[in-house]
Amino acid sequence: MLAARPYRERFRRALGVGKGQRLVVLSSTWNPESLFGDGGGDDVLPSLLPRLTSEFPADEYRLAAVLHPNVWHGHGPGQIRAWTDRARRAGLSLIAPLEGWRQALIAADVVIGDHGSVTYYAAALGTPVLLGAAPLAGLAPDAPVHAFVRTAPRLDPARPLRPQIDTLLDHHRPTPEPAEFVSSAPGESATLLRRLFYDLIGIAEPDGPARLEPLPLPPYEPATHTVPLSVLTRLPGSGEVAVTRYAGPHPAPYDTTGDAHTAVREDTREVDRLALADVVFRYGSAEDPRFVSPADWTAEILERHPQCALAAYVTGPGTCVVRTRAGALLELTAGPGADVDPAVYASALYAWLGAGKSLEELVEQGLTVRTGAAAHPVSVPPTAVIRSE
Repeated sequence: MLAARPYRERFRRALGVGKGQRLVVLSSTWNPESLFGDGGGDDVLPSLLPRLTSEFPADEYRLAAVLHPNVWHGHGPGQIRAWTDRARRAGLSLIAPLEGWRQALIAADVVIGDHGSVTYYAAALGTPVLLGAAPLAGLAPDAPVHAFVRTAPRLDPARPLRPQIDTLLDHHRPTPEPAEFVSSAPGESATLLRRLFYDLIGIAEPDGPARLEPLPLPPYEPATHTVPLSVLTRLPGSGEVAVTRYAGPHPAPYDTTGDAHTAVREDTREVDRLALADVVFRYGSAEDPRFVSPADWTAEILERHPQCALAAYVTGPGTCVVRTRAGALLELTAGPGADVDPAVYASALYAWLGAGKSLEELVEQGLTVRTGAAAHPVSVPPTAVIRSE
């Protein structure tokens, strides 16, 4: 993991962590007192998942879970996926039990964990850690892990979650003890372990240097939001729209402000919500013959869902084609430095038009979409306004 740390940004991009986003990794070992627990009603992680996806804005935080292989083995992959189904449709990535956990740990901004080794590795890397479960039974009283579990910051499930994470990130100061306990010879494990193993089996070591395979770059896995999204928007300044999307299932935090609308992906499981959506969107190639074209698909959606005000076909990581209820068809394109799901552009356009602003003004001055502290410039070239009726 130490050798792979220079590739942290690549690992973050592989997980779809964008500009201004914070990656929260949930880590659980495998006994009944762990963060995940034993499948009973009082387990911490299952009760946290709906709150995490409800309290953390979907475009400002990325969520991933690393569960011990024995959790997968004990309950079975089907049961694990069933328990985490709603959270995964709300954007949680469930990391495979044997591959990818180290890359996720390197990419993490913060880890919510327990007394397991993965949580301790996070602390050894200097990553901020909150303990959601912290049993001391079974840990040797004189072990550094015992001291870590006893003194590390605790997550308080009775309080709002986001302020606890943000406070930890703002005030975190890594301590050297976890790293010192994990390895007294950083960077030398391959050499030392190979020497030990060959001594134990009583044969001579190979002449060449001991080398380890580098951590592979995981496949690209951006957050997938197929649950209906609650969207809050504000127009803080000229040419700006602030967009905050929440994936539920609970209502948005009480201290949030803005005009509300609902954005629903067409292939959602909650098909009954499509009839109530203000914005309907989908992702795909502009050349996909199943939908004829983005223009055809957007027209079909508005005809099928009379309550929908805007349909958006996301054609790439920085573009989407949008049709308004008034008949305008236009393409929104990411400007320099923009790094957010283009479906956010569609919600920004919905807010722009809802505030009484015109498409002509949008084309003339462009648009800055804000998600948290990140700014994403969006342009609408005059040639990209495909038709206005």
